[in-house]
Amino acid sequence: MKYVNLNTGSEMPMEGFGVFQIPDAAQCEQVVYDAIKTGYRLLDTAAAYMNEEAVGKAIKRAIADGLTTRKELFIVTKLWVQDTNYEEAKKAIQTSLKKLDLDYIDLYLIHQPMKDYFGAYRAMEEAYKDGILKAIGVANFYPAILANLCETVKVIPAVNQVELHPFFQQESALNNMKDYGVVPMAWGPLAEGKHGLFTDPELTAIGNKYGKTAAQIALKWNMQRGVVIIPKSVHVERMKQNIDIFDFTLSDEDMAVIAKKDLGDRK
Repeated sequence: MKYVNLNTGSEMPMEGFGVFQIPDAAQCEQVVYDAIKTGYRLLDTAAAYMNEEAVGKAIKRAIADGLTTRKELFIVTKLWVQDTNYEEAKKAIQTSLKKLDLDYIDLYLIHQPMKDYFGAYRAMEEAYKDGILKAIGVANFYPAILANLCETVKVIPAVNQVELHPFFQQESALNNMKDYGVVPMAWGPLAEGKHGLFTDPELTAIGNKYGKTAAQIALKWNMQRGVVIIPKSVHVERMKQNIDIFDFTLSDEDMAVIAKKDLGDRK
């Protein structure tokens, strides 16, 4: 596994496992357990996903079975819109800690820049200083909104989680994050299966050169741009494929070919 340094001084895995759209508690618990067993150490959930308790149970089970330790894991969750103000954010942080059955959360994000996100962020800064949130950040904050927040708050966001994949590359957003020392994290790094990504001729051709699938090429491309990726799958074999991307490096020529696939706002 490769790691990226956050502005907090801590390290975060460059690849993790996402649990968006796995609302069934039993299934979510099992796939998270399987992901940990496969080698994933970054787990990404959210209050809005309605599965924090299942993620917490999987973590507890995996630790009890000796698959990992709490220190090895990097847990991410998010504040949903209805709690985006100072007082409700304080309560929501405690709710997530309780549901996850954890003493601290490694990274806590504002899920959307809506309502009083400045007030919510103040509550997160306080929780960060208290040590129950080891890092704080945002999600879906586009450049102007992120810049405004960074110029206002005391603690610069460690991460901004946004949509990033070969068909929606957001180079200007990445440059904006770099200017503020914010690490980009990609949700939907496989384009949620859209645009024929899994069978894309160019990605497949590049994959054939390295003995990899089109999906593995898409994931590696983002990682080589310095983007943390959180692919999701409920199938163990696909989990294994998604994490099997550390034994090769895309050439500059291949990176350039993928760069031309950007559809921008036509995504």
